Amino acid sequence: MRYGFLIDQHRCIGCHACTVACKEEHNIAVGVNRTWVKYIEKGQYPDTRRYFAVLRCNHCDDAPCVEICPTVALFRRPDGIVDFDNERCIGCKSCMQACPYDALYIDPERNTAAKCNFDASRVEMGYKPACEVVCPTQAILSGDLDDPNSVISKRIAMEKVSVRKAEKGTKPKLFYAGVDGDLLNPSMMEPQEVHFWADKNPGEDLYALKIKNNERTTPGAAREVYDVPHMTPWGKKIASYLWTKSISTGVLLVSALLLNMGFEQDGLILSVLGPVVSLLFLAATMVLLVLDLKKPGRFFFLFTKPNLNSWLVLGGYVLMIFGMLLVAWLALIFAGGLLSPWLVWLTAMFAVASAGYSAFLFAQARGRDYWQSPLLFWHLIVQSFAAGAAFFILIRGVEAMTPYALMSPALVAWLNQALMIALLASAAIIFGELFMKHGAQDAFRTGELLLNGPLGKSFWIFAIGLGIVVPIVLMLWPISSIIPNLIAAVLALFGVWMYEHLWIKAGQALPLS
Repeated sequence: MRYGFLIDQHRCIGCHACTVACKEEHNIAVGVNRTWVKYIEKGQYPDTRRYFAVLRCNHCDDAPCVEICPTVALFRRPDGIVDFDNERCIGCKSCMQACPYDALYIDPERNTAAKCNFDASRVEMGYKPACEVVCPTQAILSGDLDDPNSVISKRIAMEKVSVRKAEKGTKPKLFYAGVDGDLLNPSMMEPQEVHFWADKNPGEDLYALKIKNNERTTPGAAREVYDVPHMTPWGKKIASYLWTKSISTGVLLVSALLLNMGFEQDGLILSVLGPVVSLLFLAATMVLLVLDLKKPGRFFFLFTKPNLNSWLVLGGYVLMIFGMLLVAWLALIFAGGLLSPWLVWLTAMFAVASAGYSAFLFAQARGRDYWQSPLLFWHLIVQSFAAGAAFFILIRGVEAMTPYALMSPALVAWLNQALMIALLASAAIIFGELFMKHGAQDAFRTGELLLNGPLGKSFWIFAIGLGIVVPIVLMLWPISSIIPNLIAAVLALFGVWMYEHLWIKAGQALPLS
């Protein structure tokens, strides 16, 4: 048994009865919807026509929200319905990033994720979903897709039907009859400054890449005239978490590498101060991750109710092991023992894993095409080295204000060279991501936001100019003062954060529905 929906766009009149019935059935708060109706218009005055799209959860057979949910709050039932348990949800918002259909939202009253659940309680009692019952034109049909004798199976077999974003491989079970492709693809229509019947939320379309009239392939092509607001799940806390994680892992990687390159004279800095700084920024990383949850008090569900397919869980375990290895490292040093090379390399391995696991987490966010980059893992590693080298240069600046000389000139020279190389590699990867051929149009359009769109000024001035170009120029400045190098280190760290911030923002800028 696999329950699914068929929506007949020939019959839909855009009356919103399904939306109202869903809200009443589930007591849904104002401002959020499990099912909603989007309006688009096509044509030029006076020859125009309005079309309606009923949008909701697709109850995918290969649901990415189920895969990424860290606490099994989202699950696929034996009857094919993708349901949720708000008692397990921690409010991480990752399911919202994984869903290509924008079907999930955060319940403002419970602070947990929610979505259409096919009116599972009604289905279990033998009733039809409320939206289907109230539809005045019988535009909504539900039933068992595995039953060849069901009405929905016969109609899907005999009529031309479409699904949303079939290329995502989610195997959606929400079918549309009599629909044009542009009605289901938000990238094919132009956002408007205001909505029919409603003003948009401030900044809602601030970063949408609008199609200019002289670039339109067809005059009077599809344009969005009514939709519901959609929140941006991740913000500055996630960018800050990536930044603190880069410093934590980068400082440790630089320490481990230099300890194995024969910098024994700098042992105090590398074997003591380095792990201490790494542990402090790792703690900051964990705090930011917990604070970003809508239900921070439930963070321990990651360990008591884990979904081992989610990289949120696996990443949490990696960070925890990395922290324990750092504690063991420092305990051994303060106990007066010799630091084992095996411990150094094992900690370095988990530093690499801690720095790079986020690439696999963002890859599970299948709704965001721009984040599906094969270069992301390597970029995270390079950013860690840049952040680690920059932080050690800052430590050198603090040391210069004391009567003690803890860093050898050879170490300082190596750090300067390492930071320059890391910044050059970071720039190469950034432009590689922006200019490489993308399989998805949305990924290309997101890159345009950074290169010459609304985010372009911040990208070129802060992320590239102040974050990469100026630090390299300062480190090549032919003077003996340490001041240029300190400024370069500060700007490099700022550049890492700014790029992460813009990368997170751009990835969520294009609409999913």
